[in-house]
Amino acid sequence: MLLHKAAPPLTGADSTPVVSIADLRQRRLHDCRLTQDRKLETLEEAEAFLIDRGVLTLTQDSALPSLFAATHEQPYKSGSAGFGSWPKTKWPWGGELALRPGVHSLKVHKGKVLLCHQAAMRAVDPLARAALAEADSAGDDGSRLVRHLKSAGPSKLDDLKGELGLEAAALRKVREKLETVGAVVSRDIVVEDAKGAHRHTSELARWDQVWNKPWKANQQQALAELVLIGVRAAVLAHQDEVGKWFSWPVEWLLLSELISARRLQRPGPGWLAIA
Repeated sequence: MLLHKAAPPLTGADSTPVVSIADLRQRRLHDCRLTQDRKLETLEEAEAFLIDRGVLTLTQDSALPSLFAATHEQPYKSGSAGFGSWPKTKWPWGGELALRPGVHSLKVHKGKVLLCHQAAMRAVDPLARAALAEADSAGDDGSRLVRHLKSAGPSKLDDLKGELGLEAAALRKVREKLETVGAVVSRDIVVEDAKGAHRHTSELARWDQVWNKPWKANQQQALAELVLIGVRAAVLAHQDEVGKWFSWPVEWLLLSELISARRLQRPGPGWLAIA
């Protein structure tokens, strides 16, 4: 009887098997909680999800795992855009998670919120510190803001407007530019007035006031680590998308070096996964 020899599994450059795209897509459905049976029920489950993935976006805007998508909850206002598209009851979870130990809410996802756990914060550190140093020496309103925060400490928006003599729109423009590259980090706070009423505002801090564990790596090393964290979180992502995840551009050369170093694999043309 003629026996047919099984085809060898697809392997990478180091002869380790490469997982198929089909298998990776199934794993992504499970790990990123993209099926109804994996929906998040409690804030504790959401925190565990963030710790497991390392980073979470709020809304689903890329292959990166999304907090709100994992809730599988109906939107606050069906058919609406913006805040109305957020989950009906679980929309506060992003802010509530940011209050948990080891969790930080950054705007380094091209200005959008990215919930980060400690490994991601470590990877962002050299990039944010470089942006902070650049802002400090720029001699513009951004310089005034980061220098004021250095002397005064984390400050509320109303205090900053008065101290810096900036209108709300001007301060918003300055802070958004600095938050996008991690030089400044904001957090939502509630302020009570003399009559007992309360309102929501933000408190701004310098990067080195919220993260005091410097990582002695250069910016390319840090960006490479951030890419690896993102790809692991997503399970499977297209290389063209990976380059647009963060405020810092990711060139093909960096991805190619990670593939050559066997830290990334290409399970199919244009696709990336952790090796």
